[in-house]
Amino acid sequence: MYINKSEKIMYHFSDKKFYNGGIGLDALSMIIGLIGGLGLFLFGMKLMGDGLENAAGDSLKVILEKVTSNPIMGVLVGTAVTAIIQSSSATTVMVVGFVNAGLMNLYQAAGVIMGANIGTTVTAQMVAFKLDHVAPIFVGIGAAIVLFSKADKKREIGNIILGFGILFMGMGIMGDSMSPIAQSSQFKEFVVTVGDNWIIGLIAGLAMTAVVQSSSATTGILIALASTGSITMKVALPIIFGCNIGTCVTALLSSIGTSKTAKKAALVHLFFNIFGTLIFIPLMSPLIHIVEYISPDSVKRQIANAHTIFNITNTLIMLPLIKYLIVLVNKIIPGEDEIEKVGAKYIDDRLLETPVIAEGQVIKETIRMANKAKENLELSMEAFKTNDDNLVAKVYENEKIINALEQDITTYLVKLSKSELSDEQLGIVASTFHVVNDIERIGDHAENIADLTSEKIAKKLEYTEDGMKDLKSMYDYTLNALEIAIQSYESHDAKKAETINDIEQRIDSLEKEFRSAHIKRLNSGLCNAHAGAVFLDIISNLERIGDHSTNIAECVMNSVK
Repeated sequence: MYINKSEKIMYHFSDKKFYNGGIGLDALSMIIGLIGGLGLFLFGMKLMGDGLENAAGDSLKVILEKVTSNPIMGVLVGTAVTAIIQSSSATTVMVVGFVNAGLMNLYQAAGVIMGANIGTTVTAQMVAFKLDHVAPIFVGIGAAIVLFSKADKKREIGNIILGFGILFMGMGIMGDSMSPIAQSSQFKEFVVTVGDNWIIGLIAGLAMTAVVQSSSATTGILIALASTGSITMKVALPIIFGCNIGTCVTALLSSIGTSKTAKKAALVHLFFNIFGTLIFIPLMSPLIHIVEYISPDSVKRQIANAHTIFNITNTLIMLPLIKYLIVLVNKIIPGEDEIEKVGAKYIDDRLLETPVIAEGQVIKETIRMANKAKENLELSMEAFKTNDDNLVAKVYENEKIINALEQDITTYLVKLSKSELSDEQLGIVASTFHVVNDIERIGDHAENIADLTSEKIAKKLEYTEDGMKDLKSMYDYTLNALEIAIQSYESHDAKKAETINDIEQRIDSLEKEFRSAHIKRLNSGLCNAHAGAVFLDIISNLERIGDHSTNIAECVMNSVK
C-alpha cells in the first residue's frame, strides 16, 4: 500500500486504523459524529419544545396559574410544563424568575421544581425508543407542513413533528458514531473503573451536564452508548445521579443578581437532587435489579426507567420534607428582601426563555401600570375636591412608579420581540408598545390635574356648585372610559372595548358644553379668570385621558380582528 508521507499518514496494520498527524481517524470521526449528533438532538428537542409551547399557548399560562400553596399541585404543574417545553432547566429558571418577580413563594416553587425533575424523564423515555430509522419520515412530513402551511397553529404542529424527527436522527448519528468505542481499550478501562467506583461516574455525569446545560443531553448520550452495547446499568446509574445534580448549575447561574428568595429557590433545587442522590446511592443494586427485571433485554430502556424511578421516588420522599428544605436554605441565606422595588414586579429576563409566559407577564405588568394611572386620576380629582396636599404628594409618588414601569416594560418588549413568536404574539407585543405609551400619557395628564390642584390650594381658588358638578360629571365619564379600556385589554374583549365609543363621544360633547357654560359663568362674574383657566385646563386633561383610553380600546379591537 502506498502512503503519502507529506500528509504524515501512518498506517497501523495491527489495528487497521489510519492516523493523520497522530490523531486517529476513527477517533476523529467519532468525535465529529458525537458533536453533530448531539447538536441535532439538542436542536430537535428545542424545536419540538418550542412547537409544543406555542401550540399550548394560553393553556401553558393557565397551567402555571394553577400553582397554589398545595405542593402536590405544584408537582403536577412542574411535570406538565417541563413535559411541554422539554427542559427541566428552563422550567427551573422560569421558577427562579417567578420567585424573583414575587409571583411565587418558596413553598410553591419547591413543588414545581420537584415536578420539573419528573417531567424531564419524558424525554429519556421517548429517546429510549429506536426510531432513528423512521426519523427521516418525520423530518420530511414536518418540513412540508412548516414550508407549505400558512396557519400558525399548523406550522407549530409541523415544528413538533420536525423536531421529533431531528431529535431521533441525532440519536441515530450519536449511536453510529460511538459504535467503535466498544472496542477501545481505554473506554473499557473507564467502564471497569466506573463500575468499581461510582464517585467517578457521578462526577462525570455532573460535569457533562454542567457543560451542555441539559440533563436530557447527558441521558441521550448514555442511551446512545447503550445502543452500541458499550455500557451496563452499573456504569450508567451513577452518571444519571450526577446529571441530576449537574442540571442545577443552570438555575444557580440564573439566580445571580436576583432576590434572596430567588436564590433560595435555586438552592432548593440543588439540595433536592443532592439529598435524592445520597438516599439512592446505597440502593443502587436494588434499583439496577428492578430495571433489569422490567426490561431485561434493553439497556436503553433500563436507563430511561432508572431515570424515571429515581426522580418519582425522590419526589415522593422529599415532598413531605419541603418545609425542612426551606428551613435549610433559610439558614444558609438568612433574612428576607427588605425593599420592594419601584420598577417592574411581574417581568423578568429569565422568563424570556419561554416567550408564551413572558408575553402573559408583560400584559400583567402593563395592567399594573394602567391601574396605577387610574389610581392617580382618582387621587388627583379627590385632591381637587378636598384640597388635600397629601393626596397630591401620593400622585407624584405614583407618577415615578408609572415612569419607571414605562421604561422597564418598553425595554422588556424590545427583548421579547426578538424571541421566536407567532404572528399573533408579535401583534400583541406591537400593540402593547402603543398601550404602554397611552398609559404613560394618562399618568401625565393625571399629574397635570395634581399640579392644577396645588395651584388651586395655594391661591385658594373657589368654584360654583354648578362648576364642581360639571367637573364630577365629566370625571365620571372619563373614569368609566379608562376602566373599560383596562378591562377590555386585560380580558382581550373586543366587544367590551367597542362600548367605549359612545362614552368617548359623550366626553367630547361635555367638554364643549362645559367650556361654554364656564365662559358664561366668567362673563357673569360668578368665577374669576384664574379659577376659570384652571377649570378649563382640568376638563381639557380629562378629555385627553378619554382619548388615550379610546386608543387602548382600539388596540384591543384591532388585535382581535
